[in-house]
Amino acid sequence: MAPWLITGANRGIGLELCRRISARGDAVIAVCRSSSPELDALGVRVESGIELSSPESIEALAGRLAGLTLAGAILNAGILESGRLEDLDPDSIRRQFEVNALAPLLLARALLPCLASGSKLALITSRMGSIDDNTSGGSYGYRMSKVALNMAGRSLAVDLRPRGIAVAILHPGLVSTRMVNFNPQGISPAQAAAGLVERIDGLSLETSGSFWHANGELLPW
Repeated sequence: MAPWLITGANRGIGLELCRRISARGDAVIAVCRSSSPELDALGVRVESGIELSSPESIEALAGRLAGLTLAGAILNAGILESGRLEDLDPDSIRRQFEVNALAPLLLARALLPCLASGSKLALITSRMGSIDDNTSGGSYGYRMSKVALNMAGRSLAVDLRPRGIAVAILHPGLVSTRMVNFNPQGISPAQAAAGLVERIDGLSLETSGSFWHANGELLPW
């Protein structure tokens, strides 16, 4: 059975995606900078030492995957750094663009030899990348990088449609992870992963390029 590739796999949503997909009997390739005991315990293939903001590291990963055909790739790795108008940090904004928007696009391109007709590509984005939904301002670097990721996902959907590859652009919801300081109002990573997998399983070329909440709600751009 063709494996699923999942980035940001050592903790949080990525770890739960690995756990859920592996538990149903699908093979998983977990990609991360460094593994974790929880990820190692799953018994999946772990590709660690991958820095996705480095084009050279992405090329190295693609080399390790040469000859494989993937059922799909879930590009989940990302960072969130504060960014108020009063204390804008250009380096932080650039870093979030590189990790949240440019890295997934470069990785998607590098994975093309591993994606065949019927394969799926899922980008884990954020509702904070919705322009219409922005009523609270702030978080400049994160919001801007996620808008860029959403646009990349829409373009990928157009460009990959002739190859038979569908693209999902997915918001997991507010999830209680380290990224948001384990916000008590958030849902669990396991709950988020369940919704994301359901959306990915239901993805088709007809729905490719749409912006979805993990709960099935179609989100505004």
